[in-house]
Amino acid sequence: MSSVAAYLDYNAGAPTRPVVVEAVTAALSIGGNPSSVHRSGRLARRAIEEARDAVAALAAVDAADVIFTSGGTEASNMALLGAVRGGLVQRLVISAVEHDAVRAAALAAGVPVEILPVDGDGVIDLVALGRLLAAGPGRALVSVMLVNNETGVIQPVAEAAAIAHGHGALVHSDAVQAAGKLALDVQALGVDLLSLSAHKIGGPAGVGALVKRAGLELAPLLFGGGQEYGRRAGTENLAGIAGFGAAARVAVEELPQVARIAALRDLLEREVTARVAAARIFGAGAARVANTSCIGLAGVPAETQVMALDLAGVLVGAGAACSSGKVRPSPVITAMGEAEAVARSAIRVSLGWASTMADVERFLGAYIEFAGRASLMRSGLGQKELSHG
Repeated sequence: MSSVAAYLDYNAGAPTRPVVVEAVTAALSIGGNPSSVHRSGRLARRAIEEARDAVAALAAVDAADVIFTSGGTEASNMALLGAVRGGLVQRLVISAVEHDAVRAAALAAGVPVEILPVDGDGVIDLVALGRLLAAGPGRALVSVMLVNNETGVIQPVAEAAAIAHGHGALVHSDAVQAAGKLALDVQALGVDLLSLSAHKIGGPAGVGALVKRAGLELAPLLFGGGQEYGRRAGTENLAGIAGFGAAARVAVEELPQVARIAALRDLLEREVTARVAAARIFGAGAARVANTSCIGLAGVPAETQVMALDLAGVLVGAGAACSSGKVRPSPVITAMGEAEAVARSAIRVSLGWASTMADVERFLGAYIEFAGRASLMRSGLGQKELSHG
């Protein structure tokens, strides 16, 4: 086995791009506080504003509407909690397949939270959205992710935004998994707020952005300074922001490479479904981004699959790994109407900028071999081989 693993967990975090390392290194050498008026401070401020321009271009917005944060989680918390605490909305509507960053923020907001159901492929029910908005009292904020982090399913956000705005609601979209895979345009999507994260596109971890509609102002979550135009107090993460800007530029430039990634993902899925009878691709009936495949193997827990593939030098994600490292039944898959046992079997294979055919072939070899041993175990044979192979 090669000592270099096949990394196929881009949705958890993409490998850092070389140009990002260069940008971070250059920013670290500046040494100034972006709020200072001397030469080093001005250089630091320039680096931040250049990065803001790049992130604004990624989302097709004005730079003044980009607020840098510590990541996608903070951006989504800022969107929901900032709207509630600022008195802009009195209730929240979130889809049943939202990331925990949105789900937990909604539950912590102190206002009624309504869940928008999805169909068997994980696509939101637009008719139900209209009913929810018409039935409840008070102005709502609707949060619908653009791309699901587990299945890669693309949500009809523009259609949802039109319905929401027709009821006077605000709209937030978690676009963390969409950046670099889809061309983003906040105005075309019709959203008021949009969350981004750097490390999903090959930037540094610990930096992200909330993009807002011009003229919309939220209550800040952090206090103590006038940074980010008074919207987020605290000295900016200069190195992280510079790296985010570099990653954003490359993400826009390399959007045409999505076709190459799609070809690899489609080959992977064809081989898996042709050679492993028990395998299922979740969300396959819906529009998906090119890099993501969520695969279920009935009766085999996701953590068992992830560990077996890791031993074979292939790194993939479990459907719903939490920060403790434990794996729980995927709430996304259960929201799609699947049984808990099925949801426990979901693994996520996600490709990205450095993925190759060799990575896919290595995954296929390891997965097909493991699935064969798992089948023997389920039939009551080969239990020793499965546990020791």
